[in-house]
Amino acid sequence: MKHNNWDRLAMALVISTLSLAGIGIAADGPRQSQEQQKREKDEKQQQRKEDQQQERDQKKSEQEQKQQQQEKAQREAERDQKEIRAWQEQQRERIERQSEQIQQQRAQQQKQEQIQEQRQQQRLSQQQQQQRIKEQRQQAEQYRLHLEQQERLAREHAARLQQERRMAQYRFQQEYLERLRQQQIYLRDHRFDYDNDPYFYTPPIYRYNRGGMYYQINEYGARALRQAVRYGYEEGFRAGMADHDDRWRGGNYRDSYAYRDANYGYSGYYVSRADYNYYFREGFRRGYEDGFNSRYRYGRFDNGNYSILETILTQILGFQNLR
Repeated sequence: MKHNNWDRLAMALVISTLSLAGIGIAADGPRQSQEQQKREKDEKQQQRKEDQQQERDQKKSEQEQKQQQQEKAQREAERDQKEIRAWQEQQRERIERQSEQIQQQRAQQQKQEQIQEQRQQQRLSQQQQQQRIKEQRQQAEQYRLHLEQQERLAREHAARLQQERRMAQYRFQQEYLERLRQQQIYLRDHRFDYDNDPYFYTPPIYRYNRGGMYYQINEYGARALRQAVRYGYEEGFRAGMADHDDRWRGGNYRDSYAYRDANYGYSGYYVSRADYNYYFREGFRRGYEDGFNSRYRYGRFDNGNYSILETILTQILGFQNLR
C-alpha cells in the first residue's frame, strides 16, 4: 500500500515536469515566428528603399543626359548659324566685288566706245575714200579669180584623201567646199555699195603687228580679222576631229585643205586676203589641236558651235588703240 502511494507520487511529478516543458516549448514557437516576420518586413522595406533610390538615380541620370544632349544640340545650332552668317557675308562681299567689277568694265567699255565714235566721226578726205574704193575693187576681183583656181586644187586633194581612206577628213573637206561655194554665190550676186559703206570714210583706230611690221585698221577691218580667227578655229576643230576619227597618225594641220585655202568667211573687202588668211590659219591651228586631242584648251563648245576663247582671240590679234 505504501509502495503504491510512492509510485503515484512519482508519476505525478513526471507528468508535472513534462507539462511545464511543453508549455515552454509552445511559448518559444510564437516568439520566433514574430521575429522572423519582423526581419522579413524590415528586409522588404530596405529593398523598397533601395529600389526607390535606384529609380531616383536613373531618372537623374536620364535628365542629365537629356540636358547634355540639349546643350550639345544648342551648341551645334549656334555653330551652324555662325557658319551660315559667315557664308552669307562672304557671298555678299563677292557679289559686291562682282558688281564693282561689272560697273568698272561697263564704264571702261563706254569710254572706249565714245573714243571710237569720236574717231569714226572724223571722215577721211574724198581723195582717200576714192583710193580705198579703187583698192577694194581690185582686191575683190583678184579674190574671185583665186576662188576659181582653188577648185582644181580641192579636187586633187579630195582624190588623195580617198586613196588614203581618210573618209572623215574627206567628208569635212566636202562640207568646207560647200560652204565656200555658198560664199562664192553670195559674192557673185551681191552688189557692194562703195559709195555708202562707212568703211571707206572711217579712219583707223587700231594698229597691229604682223611679220614684224605695223598696220593700221578701222573698226570694220578689225571685225573682219576677228571673224577670220573665229572661223579658223571652228574649221580647224572640225578638221582635227576628222583626223582623230580617221586615226590619222600624221596629225598635221598644214595638210588640211581648209588650212591651205584659209578663205572661208572672207568677203574680199575691208582687209587684204593675205591678212585674212594669216589670222584664219592662226585660229585654225589652235582649233585643230583642240579637235584632234579632244580637248578645249583654246576654245569651248557653246550653243552647237566651236568658239575660240576671247582671251586667246585678243592675244592673237594684239590690237593697240591709236592715241
